[in-house]
Amino acid sequence: MSTGAISIVVVVAVVLAAALIVRVVRAGAGRRERVLRRRFGPEYELNVAQHAGDTKAAQRELEERLRLYGELRTQPLPGELRERYVAEWAGIQELFIESPERSVTGADRLLARLAHDRGYPSDRYEEQIAALSVHHADHIQGYRQIHDSAARAREGRADTEELREAVVHARPFFEDLVRPPHHATTRPETARQHHHGERHSGNRLQRWLPGGGAGTGAGTGTRFGHTKKGGAW
Repeated sequence: MSTGAISIVVVVAVVLAAALIVRVVRAGAGRRERVLRRRFGPEYELNVAQHAGDTKAAQRELEERLRLYGELRTQPLPGELRERYVAEWAGIQELFIESPERSVTGADRLLARLAHDRGYPSDRYEEQIAALSVHHADHIQGYRQIHDSAARAREGRADTEELREAVVHARPFFEDLVRPPHHATTRPETARQHHHGERHSGNRLQRWLPGGGAGTGAGTGTRFGHTKKGGAW
């Protein structure tokens, strides 16, 4: 084989090898993206937007969250504590009629306490959000929204409609955190496959948990998600 022919063969081999490497890299990147999209859902797109469309930077951040908090072992709420949280949330919704600002700031504090009681980091808000986003990605934005609205309310810069929407959007996050372990889900399509009822025979309390929408808050006389005065959330 002439030197020219050998050179052509070498060039073709290099080109084919490069093409194969590109395909392998793209396939790996595609798998990486699919895994992160499945795990984080809407949080994935939000994070890409926060990185101004820089997909690789967003993926690195999400992978770092998984590294730090993917194996975090959280604690279920004892039954009585769960009942108190449900009743307290119902009270916060009722309080909105009289004082939207106090209702929203109270909800923000309640969610921070609830996350702490479930075993999530609580020293810094940003760290808590990062950890929660790994395990409650579908609803974490509701926590961010009510936290931001509470800050605006304290400064007198939030109108009533903004505050109402903050409470509405935070409720699914609250329900996600307060739900017992055997009802907890990461993705909404999975949640719809489970029955949301629970009975507590010890204290003769029968109530459908948040998400079922058919029960009452313990000791409040308030239908979960509705105020006594009829305001639906």
